Amino acid sequence: MTTTFLATAMKIGELARRTGVSPRSLRYYEQQGLLHSTRSSGGQRHYAATEVGRVEMIRRLFDAGLHSKVIARLLPCVYTDDKAVAEDAFTTMLGERDRLTADITRLVEARASLDELIEINTRYRTGAA
Repeated sequence: MTTTFLATAMKIGELARRTGVSPRSLRYYEQQGLLHSTRSSGGQRHYAATEVGRVEMIRRLFDAGLHSKVIARLLPCVYTDDKAVAEDAFTTMLGERDRLTADITRLVEARASLDELIEINTRYRTGAA
């Protein structure tokens, strides 16, 4: 580890505090290849200050309903000017939006079915059946 990195490195607790993301989630991000750290001789994770922005982007992508494998495909777009990477990310995001739209449609249909059952139950309970 270089002296420059040591001056800007932070432990997992500090990264968690700065981002509002639990250490457990940060370890998960790392396991999924979304986040990177180095290890001290004692095995402690050390993160560069730039990882704060990366974690914030990962959170936004999770909040958008994306899965970790999709996020792994999209993250390179954030850190490169490569137009092919940007096109792949765009196509991926459109596909994910279509998936979410289909999920929403299924949920609306499920809610309508449940509303019908609630109405039937209400009539039964009040003797209006």
